Amino acid sequence: VPNLQGPRYVRPAPNGGFVVSEECGDVKVFTSSRKLLCSLSSKYGHRFGNPAGVCVDVDGSIMVADEQRRTVHLFPEHGAPICLVSAGLRRPAGLACSSFGHLFVADAGENCVKVFKYRVRPP
Repeated sequence: VPNLQGPRYVRPAPNGGFVVSEECGDVKVFTSSRKLLCSLSSKYGHRFGNPAGVCVDVDGSIMVADEQRRTVHLFPEHGAPICLVSAGLRRPAGLACSSFGHLFVADAGENCVKVFKYRVRPP
């Protein structure tokens, strides 16, 4: 996949595609045939500071850690972005999510992994 602006983190998506965070402030979603599906900045009108870790949950929602803004946002397939974590992070880097609704955030600023519950109902 050419023409990315400082690719950082990449994660597979449930539909066979993948998500890539870019150093220059955007997150791009690609199809299984490596075609650009969308840019989260354009689709949602969201401004990233420095997007880092990305993950995609079982519902197809994309989560993005923003190192500069010290937040984690969830981007559902339909609807507006939701800020999941807005405090308590120094430098969120890597992300992972479980099928049980847990969000794991590697906080490089505190040398630890923080665990959050973002879904209250089972899948």
